[in-house]
Amino acid sequence: MTELRATKERTRAAAAIAECRQIAAMSEEPGRTTRRFLTPPVAEVHAHLRERMEALGMAVTVDAVGNLRGVWRPDSTCSKRLVIGSHIDTVPDAGAFDGVLGVVLALQLVEAAQTDSLPSQPFAIEVIAFSEEEGVRFGAPFLGSRAVAGRFDPALLSLCDTDGVSLDAAIRGFGLEPGRIEEALVTPEAVGFLEIHIEQGPVLEAEGLSLGVVTGIVGQTRCEVTFLGQANHAGTTPMHLRRDALAAAGEWILAVEAVAQQGGKDAGDAGIVATVGKILAEPNAGNVIAGMVRTTLDLRSERDAAREAAVEELLNRARAIAERRGIGCEIRRLMEQPAVPMDEELTALLSDAVEAAGFPVRRMASGAGHDAMVMATRLPAAMLFLRSPCGISHHPAEAVQEEDVEAALQAGKFFLHRLARLLMC
Repeated sequence: MTELRATKERTRAAAAIAECRQIAAMSEEPGRTTRRFLTPPVAEVHAHLRERMEALGMAVTVDAVGNLRGVWRPDSTCSKRLVIGSHIDTVPDAGAFDGVLGVVLALQLVEAAQTDSLPSQPFAIEVIAFSEEEGVRFGAPFLGSRAVAGRFDPALLSLCDTDGVSLDAAIRGFGLEPGRIEEALVTPEAVGFLEIHIEQGPVLEAEGLSLGVVTGIVGQTRCEVTFLGQANHAGTTPMHLRRDALAAAGEWILAVEAVAQQGGKDAGDAGIVATVGKILAEPNAGNVIAGMVRTTLDLRSERDAAREAAVEELLNRARAIAERRGIGCEIRRLMEQPAVPMDEELTALLSDAVEAAGFPVRRMASGAGHDAMVMATRLPAAMLFLRSPCGISHHPAEAVQEEDVEAALQAGKFFLHRLARLLMC
């Protein structure tokens, strides 16, 4: 029996990978996977997934923000519900697995619950294919999960895409009614949310692991730091008389790297990552000392206190560097987002499930945002990562390994077992 189940899971893993690649071809751009919120390819994905859901005996609906939702009830007496899902939109020129794999695996788990002689299951399963997570079309992420979690701000409906189409108009153009978005709120019978997702980073591969159990999603601070010096002639201005904004920025950028590296060593997995990803220098000429340099800071940590302390240290260093060099420093805080912990009880169940499936339990923070962080504001949430080969995501080379998908299915089945026992107590 064990070998039979293993064979079923290998078959399901291969089928899931093939299905993700099939969905990747449903795109706005020939030869590339680009699928933005409520564009025509989303309707293709809906049609495909609806057929899959209905074949599993699920009741299928589309809510007013375009989330496709299928509910399977083992019997009419089930009064509780587990929600499993992820997103089906993509970044431009995306890979085949970000988001979509979580939806496909959710349907595989429903099939397993129906066909693999699992223990009695006292809850329904709702699979949600969130219509929007990436924020590409309207510049606002998590539109799908915001609606389900009751956090959709009606002011978002006035946002416009690059073609001048409003969010309100896009929803209506998809045949939906924006005035009914409040009805997308998750049912009160829901007891938790599970998201399965590729890691989108190199940690699991570096450690030779298939799976990771997410403990929380990091908090983020984003700032703009501008150094204001004096532009001047590169040949006639002595070094000791310069007010070089770019030299100041360079000194500060190295400080950003040093603080983040030390923070990571001190705090382990809950440490700090920091990035200066954008620099604008003026006048940006090879023979002119830079008079102004605008930089960005993106700093993240699972621990809000560590993040806030590192940000303060780095902003104070920027001011000190500027003062020592006789130049100005202007700082703007662009975003403050607290860390979102996953639910301790569901995360413990998921850890037990990974171990029961025969895999090491690697607990880790997610450095990227996910629908789980929004759903966690409404429901107890847990999240399972799969290894990302070469750590690549948001790129056509994004991939998964069949054995890792099989591992996720095995862990998912054990998670359903453990949740069933918990809810029957």
